[in-house]
Amino acid sequence: MLIQPGELLAQINSPADLKKFPKDKLVQICDELRQFIVDNVSVYGGHFGASLGVVELTVALHYILNTPEDQLVWDVGHQAYGHKILTGRRDQFHTNRLYGGLSGFPKRKESEYDTFGVGHSSTSISAALGMAVASKYKGSGIQHVAVIGDGSMTGGMAFEAMNHAGVSDTNLLIILNDNCMSIDPNVGALKDYLTDITTSHTYNKAKDEVWKILGKLSKFGSSAQEVISKVEGAVKSALLKQSNLFESLNLRYFGPVDGHDVNHLAEILKDLKDIPGPKILHCITVKGKGYAPAETGNKTTWHAPGTFDKVSGEIFKKTHSTPQAPKYQEVFGRTLVELAEMDDRIMGVTPAMPSGSSMNIMMEAMPKRAFDVGIAEQHAVTFSAGLATQGLIPFCNIYSTFMQRAYDQVIHDVCLQNLPVVLCLDRAGFAGADGPTHHGAYDIAFFRCIPNLVVSAPMNEEDLRNLMYSATLHNGPYSIRYPRGNGVMPEWKTPFREIPAGQGRIVKEGEEVAILSIGHIGNYAVEACKTLAKEGLNPAHYDMRFVKPLDEELLHEVFGKFKKVITIEDGCVMGGFGSAVLEWMADKGYQAQVKRLGIPDEIIEHGEQIELHRECGFDPEGIANTVRSLSEVAKAL
Repeated sequence: MLIQPGELLAQINSPADLKKFPKDKLVQICDELRQFIVDNVSVYGGHFGASLGVVELTVALHYILNTPEDQLVWDVGHQAYGHKILTGRRDQFHTNRLYGGLSGFPKRKESEYDTFGVGHSSTSISAALGMAVASKYKGSGIQHVAVIGDGSMTGGMAFEAMNHAGVSDTNLLIILNDNCMSIDPNVGALKDYLTDITTSHTYNKAKDEVWKILGKLSKFGSSAQEVISKVEGAVKSALLKQSNLFESLNLRYFGPVDGHDVNHLAEILKDLKDIPGPKILHCITVKGKGYAPAETGNKTTWHAPGTFDKVSGEIFKKTHSTPQAPKYQEVFGRTLVELAEMDDRIMGVTPAMPSGSSMNIMMEAMPKRAFDVGIAEQHAVTFSAGLATQGLIPFCNIYSTFMQRAYDQVIHDVCLQNLPVVLCLDRAGFAGADGPTHHGAYDIAFFRCIPNLVVSAPMNEEDLRNLMYSATLHNGPYSIRYPRGNGVMPEWKTPFREIPAGQGRIVKEGEEVAILSIGHIGNYAVEACKTLAKEGLNPAHYDMRFVKPLDEELLHEVFGKFKKVITIEDGCVMGGFGSAVLEWMADKGYQAQVKRLGIPDEIIEHGEQIELHRECGFDPEGIANTVRSLSEVAKAL
């Protein structure tokens, strides 16, 4: 079903079309754009609240800037739906996040208006600053704008970039979209600081004077520098009673301003174009603005609610006639509380993903023992290492794709010191509709080479519980990876049992071909074996559980018996689990035909997990086909 745009939005296929409208039409355009987002996301799903909150800012930016020549960078990117719709992708927007359709995030190869690919937070200022320095070097006078949410400001990279920007003398505008949210509510001292600014009577009085002067700026011509000086003076007069973090970094600070007044925003952006040097505009917005259930309801739920009834606001939930297996995330969260009740050394840590990872369960049950540290993965790991030095056992839960940002800390602060930090890698493997910026494709490869670190993956919920329990007994670094979504055991709450590090298991005895799997993807091998049994094929199946240490006893059995082996992993084949098996085989002097299935050495785009598994050939049918290709029995049929 193709959603029809409003009367004015239907005429906008580019920012050039937007500029043709008089300023008094901007409010209507914003209303139509917001409604178009609501209509589409309610039917097709996707991120929601963030893009609704920046509708007016998006329209104002494309109305004033000369995009795509002027460089506009969106931090994270789930706030960029309006941007996509205004830049020639309106009629394709219904394919957003679907297999083969538009990406849910800005992407350079998708549009010239997407100046920088994003998905991880806190990158926009660094990228825009790099663009601005390049433009200065080439003698270009184009504008460079980074739109960053206040949640992304908690990432250390944003501060590193602002520290550099303050001495860069570049044409850079940072727009702080302040809505007190990332996915979950923001935490930390920066949140409190921004709240102080927005509620300060001193600041708001000065703000009125600043914008009054800015409104007259264009009339001064050659005297503009004097006016700019007065603007700075007005802002700094406010600083006599309240210090300004951004000014201390040599960034001219303007704001706070109403981020939902599109006409005022257009005026401000037009004036700021004429002010040289790095600067920051502080916009106050409401996440979910304009859609009552999202605006006044649970902001975390409405960040990406799935499909819903746009009239009632009812979020559609799948119903099942039989009991369903829980999500791995829920099993993690409830098991962590269960373990913490048994062992008072256990702590919980997550970088801004308490609801996504289910760490919020422990945060609610044991608020003094669970911490949301903000979008700061490096800090989360080293903070956990600090806890571990004091005899505690921190479970540090980070999405696999975000663990990439804390690799040095895992090596330097955890593994070199052999500290008992449990690294729980959520969303391991294909992340689905979030696409390549969020796929957890590389953690097996980059973790298995680190000394002292156990690398494990459960095939089901029982194994996840037992691996979490075993990690508390290990007294050293321990990682557990598991995918996004449901497991396979409706009755999952089983008694705890220690699994010794490096102990796999035989799932099924067989002949001719052996399948070695790691993690949840082994359930696909179970399905494949059932299909193959109907054809007279009987491959063996081993669930290895550990990539490091490998179960050497099991591998001796496999390579002593089988000359044809298939390895399966929901991770990159280059350097991954299959590579570990091949290395072991070579080191021990075995010879066998080994076929590795996993994520190939290329960027895999977005889609449902099963669609991506099928594309890469390790869905149940792909596994069965690989067994058939190796089997002499199959070849004889």
